Amino acid sequence: MPPFPPLRVRGGSGHRLRRAMWRQRRAMGAGLALTAAALAASGLGGGEAGGGGGSGAGGAGGGAAHAAGTAHRRASPPVRLMSAPVRIADAETVRLLRLGDRVDVIASEGAGGGSRVLAKGARVTQVPASTEGSAENGALIVLSVPRATATALAGAGISAGFAVILC
Repeated sequence: MPPFPPLRVRGGSGHRLRRAMWRQRRAMGAGLALTAAALAASGLGGGEAGGGGGSGAGGAGGGAAHAAGTAHRRASPPVRLMSAPVRIADAETVRLLRLGDRVDVIASEGAGGGSRVLAKGARVTQVPASTEGSAENGALIVLSVPRATATALAGAGISAGFAVILC
């Protein structure tokens, strides 16, 4: 057999480098997607409660300081939720609710008084099977809310009538 010169594959080592970079980019993309999913599930990825989306100091330095401040603020322990029974004045509205729905709870202070929102985005954990015969007294539902909101709902439930808005 005659001797053959060595084969020189054009871009051989470059192809390996490109393949390694592609794997690294895919791994980084998968890591970022996993991080985004974890943040979405925990509720930490949303906007701020103040709603001030603009940059305060301007420039990249102000944004970095702002990001560091929100990361520090988000490091607080998670809020423990409690079950709060709430009697809704309109029993027909309660028939529209299902387990897992999010509602805003509004307390009305009577005919001459105003109304105020006591709970925003509370999750419905129990709904009565039937609202028959309880139309004059309303219907009782159970909401999952933080302790402070549960206290406010219990205190306002003594003198105020409640209504809900589906979110």
